[in-house]
Amino acid sequence: MGELKSAPGPYQARQKEIIYNIAIRAEQRPLLDSGLWFHDDVRNNFYYASYLFAAAVDPGLELPFEREEAKRKAEAVMLETVLLQNRQPGTRLYGHWPLGLHPLPREAAPHELPVEIMGSLLVWFFKHYGSRLNAGLRIAFHTAIGHIYRSGFYRKPVVHLGHHEAKYTAAKLIFGRLFDDEALLADGRQSLENTLAYIREKGMPEYGSLPWFWHWVQAFTCAWSLEEDIGIKNTLGEMLDYLWNERGQFYLQGAWAGTHSRGLPHDVPADGNVLHDYVQFGDFQLPQSMPRTEYAGFLFYEAPAQVRAAVLNRQNPVEVTKVTQKVHPEDPKPQPLIHSYAYITGSFAAGGLWERVEEFDNEQLRWAFSLPVSPEYAVNRLYFFHPGQGYHEGDPRHQSRYMEVLYHRSAILSLFPVPEGEADTIIGVLPKGEWVKESSALFGKAGDVYFAVYLSRGYQLIDREAYLEVSAQGMPGGVVVEAISVKEAMERGISDLMLFAAERAAHAPSFETGAILAVQYNNIEGDQLQLSTGEHIATQALLNGSPISLEHYTVSGS
Repeated sequence: MGELKSAPGPYQARQKEIIYNIAIRAEQRPLLDSGLWFHDDVRNNFYYASYLFAAAVDPGLELPFEREEAKRKAEAVMLETVLLQNRQPGTRLYGHWPLGLHPLPREAAPHELPVEIMGSLLVWFFKHYGSRLNAGLRIAFHTAIGHIYRSGFYRKPVVHLGHHEAKYTAAKLIFGRLFDDEALLADGRQSLENTLAYIREKGMPEYGSLPWFWHWVQAFTCAWSLEEDIGIKNTLGEMLDYLWNERGQFYLQGAWAGTHSRGLPHDVPADGNVLHDYVQFGDFQLPQSMPRTEYAGFLFYEAPAQVRAAVLNRQNPVEVTKVTQKVHPEDPKPQPLIHSYAYITGSFAAGGLWERVEEFDNEQLRWAFSLPVSPEYAVNRLYFFHPGQGYHEGDPRHQSRYMEVLYHRSAILSLFPVPEGEADTIIGVLPKGEWVKESSALFGKAGDVYFAVYLSRGYQLIDREAYLEVSAQGMPGGVVVEAISVKEAMERGISDLMLFAAERAAHAPSFETGAILAVQYNNIEGDQLQLSTGEHIATQALLNGSPISLEHYTVSGS
């Protein structure tokens, strides 16, 4: 078995910090009657056991617990986890694991998802740590990896260009190499090349998709670290360069600015899945909460130098204007282009998607303002939406289609043409900070940023545990939000929140809520922004009297 090759200097230190912190949690967490820590997701047991084992066998870590005992505990959990695999050839989902394990893990039915990523990570862990495992666990790993290979779960074509197929492609390369399966290896190489060619030409159909973007990164980093063929390894490096460039374009100190095609509660309303960012960039404090541990402490590929330089030295604001297309294999017609916008400064970011797109499970985040990830505030996003299918109180996701938008630098205008018979309330999320409340406006300071929030109606505030929720009834209506850094405000002679509130209250937008729904706003920089929509008119977004054009948007962004 090979030894774990450490990432360079600061990256290695941050990975060891993650390993140490998760190992502490694993060692302290009581085991359930099943001998596992978790019944919610089988993979969490594998991840925690991996970290606890890695810490226990690392002489460079000073641990507050006994090493051998911790090692045995990790091995016991890992063995119990591995043995949950369906090991009966010819049965449905042979070679797979269950996902949810409640109430009795050994009776849980196999599920198609866990093996997609865990199967490849098992191979990686066994290569780097297998010689240190006890004999029984070594045999269990070896047997499980054989079942995974023979299951052929990865033998699927690249059609949707999403995270599932990314993991299949990586698995083809990993298991093709491991089992000297030249046909499988060739299939994996072709799938990799096809995927890379498509996303370079068309963009990623899963724009800002979290946490699944990190499955792309983990799967291909895992394959890259295990690959021996220099040609395939170079292509995997090109894929990872592309992925980290994509990440870097929307990066702000752990935050992912702008729109997301999907997001789970640990990524909306707050950026919570930040471990890979922390290892790669290290420009924010590692949060106490780590909802997706996965393999950020083990897998590493250094992002291109120009990507790191750009995101770690944001001297001037940048606009990112990207275009992509969804993939619908059953529809041969060319799919319409969709356009995303982001404006990123050193203190905050703003942006979103111009078009509304139907997404899986209706988990799209259409637009948001983002603050850096910081212990100063639990939620680092500000946004508004009209609740749609899947929404329930306390989970500010699942937006309806009833919203029109205008993005321009630090301002976002939204109109909500909600038809009669639909819920007439919109929901907003505000980071906790200092807020001045007016009858139809809020002016606030969170982090190093002032926000001006204008509504066409009155509103109510609910103090949630991690954020303030705004509820405004009486739609159709609209919302305008603009942000400015405290530093820039000071340069404009605005030295505190009350002065900011007074100055921006004097420049409130004008709303029309009749047959034509419209808003006009003069932003901090003096630009005139106008957005209008109606049942019998096309939506129009104007900047200083001229229609805003999206023709300059490109796949690579600008």
